[in-house]
Formats: sequence, C-alpha cells, structure tokens
Amino acid sequence: MEEYFVLRSPMIQRKDTILMFSFYVLAILVLLGFYLVFLYINREFRTVNDGPSQYPLVGSLFAFWRNRRRQLEWYAQMLSESPKQTIVVERLGCVRTVVTANPENVEHIVKTQFDNYPKGEPFTAILHDLLGTGIFNSDGDAWKLQRKVASYEFNTHSIRNFVLHVVEAVTDRLVPILEEASERGSCLDLQDILQRFAFDNICKVAFGVDPAFLDGSLPVSELSQAFDVATELSARRSAEPISLVWKIKRMLNVGSETCLSRAVETVHQFAMDVILQRRQEIASGAPCKQDLLSRFMALANIKADLPERNTYRSEEFLRDSIISFVLAGRDTTSAALTWFFWLLTSHPHVEEAIHKETTRLMALKPEGKRDGNPLVFSYEDLRSMHYLHASICESMRLYPPVLFDSRHALHNDVLPDGTFVGKGNRVTYHQYAMGRMEAIWGADCLQFKPERWVNDDGHFVPQSPFKFAVFHGGPRTCLGKDMAFIQMKYVAATVISMFRLRRPTEYSAAGAPKLIHSLTARMKGGFPVVVEKKEVDFIS
Repeated sequence: MEEYFVLRSPMIQRKDTILMFSFYVLAILVLLGFYLVFLYINREFRTVNDGPSQYPLVGSLFAFWRNRRRQLEWYAQMLSESPKQTIVVERLGCVRTVVTANPENVEHIVKTQFDNYPKGEPFTAILHDLLGTGIFNSDGDAWKLQRKVASYEFNTHSIRNFVLHVVEAVTDRLVPILEEASERGSCLDLQDILQRFAFDNICKVAFGVDPAFLDGSLPVSELSQAFDVATELSARRSAEPISLVWKIKRMLNVGSETCLSRAVETVHQFAMDVILQRRQEIASGAPCKQDLLSRFMALANIKADLPERNTYRSEEFLRDSIISFVLAGRDTTSAALTWFFWLLTSHPHVEEAIHKETTRLMALKPEGKRDGNPLVFSYEDLRSMHYLHASICESMRLYPPVLFDSRHALHNDVLPDGTFVGKGNRVTYHQYAMGRMEAIWGADCLQFKPERWVNDDGHFVPQSPFKFAVFHGGPRTCLGKDMAFIQMKYVAATVISMFRLRRPTEYSAAGAPKLIHSLTARMKGGFPVVVEKKEVDFIS
C-alpha cells in the first residue's frame, strides 16, 4: 500500500495535527497581545453583520477554530438565525466572505450577475493541484469551450444510450454482489460499493476503459483510495482557519500536503494511462470512439480564437478533463445514493411506496417488452417514476452531494437582501444549510418528506434551482443532471425491487453518521448494511 494511505492511521493524524497547531500558535502568539488589550477595552464588540463574533486583526479566527470540526452545522445554525439567511465572515489571512442561504441571492450570484462572480483564483488555487484547469476549476473562455464540447455528450440520444450502459452495469455487476451478500448474510459497505459502481460506469461511458472495480472479489484499490485522500485533503485546505497554513505546508512538502501530493500523483497517473491507451488505439487504426475523451482530444481542431489554444493540445489539459469528469461521475452520484439508502433504512414507508410504484409500472408492461428480465427499466419507465424522483430530490435536499459552492466578486456589488459584496470578496452559497432553512422549506424542513415534491395527482413538481441549488443554476447548471437522475433512479428502483437493506444493530445505535469534509458529502466510516433478498412480485 502506498505511503500516503497511512494518513488514515491515528498516529499520523496526531502528528499532522501537532504540525498544524504549531503554525497556528506562531500566528496567534503574535496577535494575542492585541486581542487581550482589545477585549479589556471593549468586551462586547460584535460585527454589524450577522455571523460569528469578529475582532480587529484576527476577525472570526477564534470562532472558526472552535467550530473547525463542525463547520457545516455551524454555518447552517448561523444562517438559520440570520434574518436575511446571509452572514459575513472575516478572519486572519483570508478575504472577506459572504455566505448565503437566500434563494434570491443565489439567483443573483449564479445567473443575474453571473459575469461578476467567477470561481476566481483564490478558489481555483485550492483545487489546482488535483483538478488543474478542468471544467470545474476554470473560468472565462477556457470554461466556456470545455462546457461546449462536453455538452454534446449530454443530449437526449446520449441519455437513452446511457440507460443501456446502466442496465448492463447493474445486471452484471451490482446485483450479483448484493445477491451473494444476501446469501452469505455478510455485511457490505454500501458507500464503497456505490463508488465502485459509479467509477466503472463513468470510465466506460466517458473514456472507453473498464477499471473493473466492482467485480466479485472487490479488490482493494490504491487508485480509489488515492481519489478519496486527494478530494478530502484538497477540501480540507478551504477549511483551514488560516489559509496561509496549507500554503506553507505545501511549500515545505510536509504533513497532509505530502499525503496530498502522493495521492494526486496516483490520480494523475491513472488519467495519463487512459490517454496513452487511447492514443495507442488511434495509432493502431482502431475504429474511432464517440465518447467524451474523443471530443476533448479533437478540441485542438476546433476553430477558436483563443490565445491559449495550444493549451488544449497538451496532455495536462486532457488529464485535467478526465479527472474532473471522473470526480463528477464517481463521487456525486454515489454520495447521493448512499444518503438516500441511509434515509430509507429509517423510513420504511417511503421504501414501500417506491416499491409499489416500480412494481405497478412493470406490471403494466407486456411480458415481451421486458427483454427476458422482469426488472429492465426503460428510459420511459424511469421518467414515469415520480415518487422515486421526489424521494431522491428530498434526500439531496437534506444531504446535497456538493455541500457548498464559492465564487469571487470581480467588482463591488450589493445582493438582493442588501448585503454589500466588495471587489475580491468570496461569496458562498451553502446548499447544505439551504436544505435546513425553515424560511425556505417550512417548519418540517428537517424531516425526510418526499410528498413535498409531488402534487395531488402524484406527479413530480420541480422546485426553483435557486431554492434547490443541488445542480447549481444559471450558465453553470450541471450538464450531467439528467444522466445522474437516470443512473440514480435505475439503481434505486432495482435495489428496492429486489433487496431490503438493514443497518447492523451496532450501527443503528450509533445515531446519524458524520459527514467527511470533502469535495462531496461522503459518510465517515462508510455505510455498512445487511442485505436481504425480496421476492419479485408484480402488482396488478
């Protein structure tokens, strides 16, 4: 096992914590005198904006440090207590940050004033080692061109073909593993299974390679662990109370930054191997594949008046594109499904309602149209599963795959709620907090209630993308939204129709699992389940 995986060792974590703490002590000691003098003069100083207590020089550094292990809950609490659902955070070494859960503000940021709120260099620098200039970490012309090229892979024809890939992956790989677990009575980590499934699927569909992570032996994968380490440590950079800390550690190549660099090297090597394999196929005269990788490799032939045009011919550009789409395809859908199934284990009436919906739908299909398999769902079948769609949306409302998103202001601006945003300020809309806002979702906002998404006729009723910002909104709306729903609904419908998932007794007693501070909403410690086989029985 590679050395960077020792990050998971408690001893290494303690050493890294001590190293981090030394940096903080160095900065805090210099400022401690100023802080104590100020407290003596005025103990009741507070910022005029909603948010944490702030003091000269250090800003909200101390509140940030106290809540460093519960930042999601802390932000959600502050935003729910704010009359405008917006707070302002300032801390040592960081730009002024406006954090909002106000739908009107979200629409203003991601749509109305889109050009004034790019990702910005302070944000892209955090993820640059991992994502480089990929579509999710770029702005301007580079982003526009990548999005245009990628958009051709997300049309209706491609989505219908995608269903066939999902059917094959579910039937040949996912179902046999769950069946074996049910026969043996063994416990599975469903989060790991879903990540393996999603990784195989995105690699086959987008890049024409099959890593076969979800085979019967469930091999330990250094690559999968490298992705987990790289995403977690990249996200941890943004959570540093003093941003200078991770930059110093990176410069010295110590602590968590050493682990990150090794993990990123493994991830990058995977992407380079994919590119090399495709170039060898082309050189051998193999038929040209029509997939996402082929489109990006052909980007150099697009007539675009861009001074960086040579950049799009580089292997690094292709590498960054591959990694960006792997993370989007692997981490977001698997995270959404993990939390969805976790919620179902404590809401059996929702599971039963979904089961009835899928079995009634299949009972209406002529036997000859089931392709010999009673649980092969077509594109039209999946579109007709309104309650399942509502249940997945409700799950993502409470546990969005991407917990928050940030932009940086190019010019001074004022948000619709009156909050001033200065040039260079960071602006974050917090999807995790938005799903827990009583002002947005009502007094029952903390309840898992799919019925809020359907009308009296049982049909799904979509919400504003600025209220339900899971897929963002405006020009950066997620291109893969429809494909993500197709994959999630097919997996959910199949698993619910064939199996019953239970939490082990010791796991149930532990309460709600914790979220890992990563690029996506991963469960700390995984999601162990016991699998029980159901009898497939159609309802007439």
